[in-house]
Amino acid sequence: MSNRVVRRMSPADVARMASVGLRTRRMRAALSALGIAIGVAAMVAVLGLSRSSQAGLLAEIDKLGTNLLVVTPGQSLTGDTAKLPLEAPGMISRVGPVQSVESTGVVDTQVYRSPYIQSFNTNALMVTPASLGLPEALRIGMAEGRYLNAATSTQPVAVLGAEAAQRLGIGRIYPGERIWLGGQWFYVGGILDEAPLTPQINGSVLIGYPAAEKYLNFDGYPTTIYVRAIPEKVTDVFNVLGATANPENPNEVQVTQPSAALVARAAAQSALNTLFLGLGAVALLVGGVGVANTMVITVLERRSEIGLRRAIGATKGHVRLQFLSEAMLLAALGGAVGVAAGVVATAVYVSFRDWAIVIPTLAWAGGLGAAILIGAVAGLLPALRAARMQPTEALRTI
Repeated sequence: MSNRVVRRMSPADVARMASVGLRTRRMRAALSALGIAIGVAAMVAVLGLSRSSQAGLLAEIDKLGTNLLVVTPGQSLTGDTAKLPLEAPGMISRVGPVQSVESTGVVDTQVYRSPYIQSFNTNALMVTPASLGLPEALRIGMAEGRYLNAATSTQPVAVLGAEAAQRLGIGRIYPGERIWLGGQWFYVGGILDEAPLTPQINGSVLIGYPAAEKYLNFDGYPTTIYVRAIPEKVTDVFNVLGATANPENPNEVQVTQPSAALVARAAAQSALNTLFLGLGAVALLVGGVGVANTMVITVLERRSEIGLRRAIGATKGHVRLQFLSEAMLLAALGGAVGVAAGVVATAVYVSFRDWAIVIPTLAWAGGLGAAILIGAVAGLLPALRAARMQPTEALRTI
């Protein structure tokens, strides 16, 4: 019969020995794992929310299109605000790659819910003459009612932007709904949905060009021209819009691409990740200190167990492996709870924003890996200390 001593422990033995301390000291283990869980949850949630937000924003850009260009007046040589020519929309529509051209103007007047509102309570609303194809060009739906048509554009009828309706306290369109606009009643024909690409429309009260000229003495000059171009030709159209809109003074025309602002916003959101990930790393580090503290106390409390195991044949390596694996298991449990909490937090928030749930592999795998690594580092010193204990010294505590 062989007297050979088994020097190696199987993975199952290691896992069973590592779980002994956690199962016998559940409250302490739970509190130690909590710090790890908070740090990992913060990291997973930050990355998950950021990636989901970016995915939602990019999906919104795809839906709205990146082929919208906006033409507005710039400044003249004297520093005054320039004017776009009356013929500018028509001239732009002749450019080959242009699919649609719509425009809006500005009327210097105020709009109120009723004539009894104090004159200074303007709610910062703009009265905006608009062309009939504006919602289609901007891809804005109707939340309530209908947009202007060839008949209503000549009458005192208005359509409210999403924010304008909210500021006026109009949530639904009832028969005979009216607002006090330019010192007279205008009927409300509809309410637009939110316009992400063109936020200025949200705070506007839109009326037809003929009605603006008839009732409000509008001069007919457009102040904003919205151009939809063939997607592959956007850059080419962008380059010629200034000269096309105002051939005599192309330098007095400003051309922008609204979707570029949304893309920049997505990039700005990702830039903030570093800050929040740093906060999560701090929480993770604090959790690692908690694990180290727990393992130091565990080694002191279990000196008799260490001495007994050494006396019956366990090597220093066995003892070292036991306590190191116990620290890693504790950190792994905290990491797993943190990943689950981060995923749940992301899913709950995203569900309210109607975004797709996106959890990057880096978030959950990196968080769990970081937790295990911190557990290994935190448990290394206590494990080495336990392994250095002499059996006779440890058995004195029995």
